[in-house]
Amino acid sequence: MNGIVIVDKPAGWTSQDVTARLRRVFGTRRIGHGGTLDPMATGVLPVFVGRATRGVEFFEHAEKTYETELLLGITTDTEDVTGTVLARRPVSVTPEQADEVLARFRGEIWQVPPMYSALKVNGQKLCDLARKGRQVERQPRPITIHELTLLSREDDVLRLRVRCSKGTYIRTLCKDLGESLGCGGCMRSLRRVQAGEYTIAEAVPLQTLLDAQAPETYLRSVDTMFRNFPEVTLTANQETRCRNGNAFSVRLPDGTYRAYSQNGEFLMLAKVENSVMSTVKSFFEIE
Repeated sequence: MNGIVIVDKPAGWTSQDVTARLRRVFGTRRIGHGGTLDPMATGVLPVFVGRATRGVEFFEHAEKTYETELLLGITTDTEDVTGTVLARRPVSVTPEQADEVLARFRGEIWQVPPMYSALKVNGQKLCDLARKGRQVERQPRPITIHELTLLSREDDVLRLRVRCSKGTYIRTLCKDLGESLGCGGCMRSLRRVQAGEYTIAEAVPLQTLLDAQAPETYLRSVDTMFRNFPEVTLTANQETRCRNGNAFSVRLPDGTYRAYSQNGEFLMLAKVENSVMSTVKSFFEIE
């Protein structure tokens, strides 16, 4: 089986838990996921099956969109409500203050990764060190917040929509927003509603896949992750050169394309430079 299934990950599962379970569902060990979600988080988790795993590397850089709840007034060691409470402070945030602080966090910003993360320092995961009570210095990293919108507010909870670049920690964003508002804060909930080209409307509940008699019907072709690029059908001669890994001449503007065979098989993600098409990544079956 080959393809991508868009899983609506339930709370309490790690992304690795999901892929491990789906290896049995699809009967293959060749499975990977597109972007880790914390166990408490839910939502869009693209899972790549079979030859589609060749597309995982492209998905790592995809933008993600989340809906999260920021609980003001409480700070925890994990930066979310699952952690130990470190401080409680009164909340007196006006709508004007909230708008002003949110505006400061839009665009390119620097973020210090949390201790409770899978990042490694000297070969050790930060989360493993944190569980031992150790703190290590982390260097801030550049991220981009493309969208940061206040969806609603109920008492001390701000519901936010965040569209961001790779490497953004929403827990840390919530913590930093709380600090900037003067009362502290932590993440109460997190749901990923879009990852790359895939939205929550396309996602399949994990339990549905586990119960399915024909789970392969939920697989979508790998070219769907590149659907924002134009498609082109190759001639028979061009297809032969493609399958042999050779570049060839085309009459196309420079850019990135989805290349297909005469019978509609997705062959490769390709780039065109100076009227020459070459392979970025091939996806055809090798006979």
